[in-house]
Parts: sequence; C-alpha cells; structure tokens
Amino acid sequence: MADANSDTSPTPRRSNRRVIAWCMTGVVGMFAFGFALVPLYDVFCEITGINGKTGGRYEASSTGQVDADRTVTVQFLASNGPGMSWEFRPVTRSIKVHPGEPVTVNFFAQNPGDTPMVGQAVPSLSPSEGTPYFHKTECFCFNQQPLEAGESTEMPLVFIVDPELPEYITKLTLSYTLYDQSQHIEVSGPVGAGASTNKNG
Repeated sequence: MADANSDTSPTPRRSNRRVIAWCMTGVVGMFAFGFALVPLYDVFCEITGINGKTGGRYEASSTGQVDADRTVTVQFLASNGPGMSWEFRPVTRSIKVHPGEPVTVNFFAQNPGDTPMVGQAVPSLSPSEGTPYFHKTECFCFNQQPLEAGESTEMPLVFIVDPELPEYITKLTLSYTLYDQSQHIEVSGPVGAGASTNKNG
C-alpha cells in the first residue's frame, strides 16, 4: 500500500520544462501570427468590405477631366505594425487636390537596425464611402520594400481622386500600416521599383 504521506506532485525540474515548453510555443505562435497579419487583413477586408481598404493599380485615362472648381483635402498617416521598427512617415502630411488630377506624394522609410528587413505597407481610407473614388496609379504598397541596415528611402504614391466623389466628402484620410515581412523574402538587391535609396541618410 502506498504511503498516504508520499509526495505525488511533479518534480520542480519537470514543472520547469513544462513551463518552458508552453512559453516557446507561445513565442512561435506570436511570430507566426505577426507574419500572417498582412494576408489575413487582405482576406478580412475582401470578405467584409470594411476598413476602407483601397484597391490595386488603377489605369488612368489620358482623357480624364479635372474639376478645377472643386478641391478635396487629402491627409496622410503612417504607423508601424507589430515588430516593425522602421521610421515611417509621410513627407507631405496634407494636400489639397482637384478631382481628376494626378498627384504625387512621397513617404519616408528608414531601417535603423543593424540587419536587413523587408516591409509591406497596407493602406486604408476614411471615410470608407470615399474608397471607390480614390485611385492609386503608382504606389509603394504594390510591392514589398527591402531596406538594408541603416538604409533609407522615399517611396512614391501617385493617386487620383475621382470627379464622381460625392460632394459631401470634402476630406479623405489615407493611412498606411507598415508590417515586417522579413521572413517571407530574402533581403538582397535594390529597393523595390520606383523608390530611391540613401545609405545612412
């Protein structure tokens, strides 16, 4: 018969191993979730149609009409997603545009770390009612952006506000969230097309 006073609790070593195993599983899960944020965001917005996610490349017509009698204010915001350490900001924070005219602005990004990284910017627009009327003809968000350690770049955005934008919408806010996608691509070669680079600038 077993001694009623015998200690049946797990040894401290076994308990420590169990805690370490759970912690390692949690860390791996958090990293995997962070890397999956961009595709998950794309799927979520495609299904629900919310968050003002803007569309892909827009082919502008050479005969497009410009409404010179109307101006729309476009504001630009930038933020980093989980695990992204870059400096990321719009060069121009607000601009007034005429619907129908192509407009070019730039965003600044710098990798302050000591290892190469790859970023992917995900846009959203508010109010969401204006999303179908905001057209990007060129955008750094179409491609992943690799930066070497200490490297900086200005990334162009060319857009057109559609003349059919409802009259009650007088201001649009375009926001970009930059995610770390370094594990999805080997960092080598030049920065994505359309972006100029400046080492330690």
